[in-house]
Amino acid sequence: MKKNLVVLTGAGVSAESGVSTFRDSNGLWENFKVKDVASIEGWYRDPALVLQFYNARRAQLAEVRPNAAHRAIADLEAEWNVTVVTQNVDNLHERAGSTKIIHLHGELTKVRPENCCNDMDGYSEETVFDIGTEPIEIGDLAPNGAQLRPHIVWFGEAVPKIESAIDAVEAADVLLIVGTSLQVYPAAGLYCYAKADTPIYIIDPKDVPVRDGRVKHIKDVATAGMETFKNLIKSER
Repeated sequence: MKKNLVVLTGAGVSAESGVSTFRDSNGLWENFKVKDVASIEGWYRDPALVLQFYNARRAQLAEVRPNAAHRAIADLEAEWNVTVVTQNVDNLHERAGSTKIIHLHGELTKVRPENCCNDMDGYSEETVFDIGTEPIEIGDLAPNGAQLRPHIVWFGEAVPKIESAIDAVEAADVLLIVGTSLQVYPAAGLYCYAKADTPIYIIDPKDVPVRDGRVKHIKDVATAGMETFKNLIKSER
């Protein structure tokens, strides 16, 4: 019987594919203020700007491809029961072949009515629509007559899939964290739910804000770090 491996991923996994990282040191994302394009207040203030921003993100997604780190994570399914818990809104894990993915912060290729609240009861799969990399504009309406909005979890909104992510981490035999700074909550606290005897590996080229004796830090970028991890993990099977 395969053991459970949970992989928590962040922007560092997709950065090597050319996907813009969420935020740099000056608080901008693709020259936009984060609060203007990644908060519910920004949506209410200027929905056209927000749609423009995410239309550009979808257009960029059409031009990039999964990298070796995405593929290595997908390949782990040959030996493990793998659950990917990702903070990324791109679909590169899916395109690389991963089959069980929890998108904590939404999905770039999907939209939903703006009057469906971002909580467990506010929307269902029936109210979320896959548009691929196509743009949406002001005046594009859902079947219920409401304006379509990106299916993204913004600042100021609940994270509806956090409970599913916690359940996965609690059941993990091994936890791997790749390409996340562990600074955006609640995702940053997920590793705390791992069992006391669960090994934790973190792949990140920078120092990480974790003080836990179980943690093995692979100080490298995602693609190279995954090669190191694959060699280390053989002893855990």
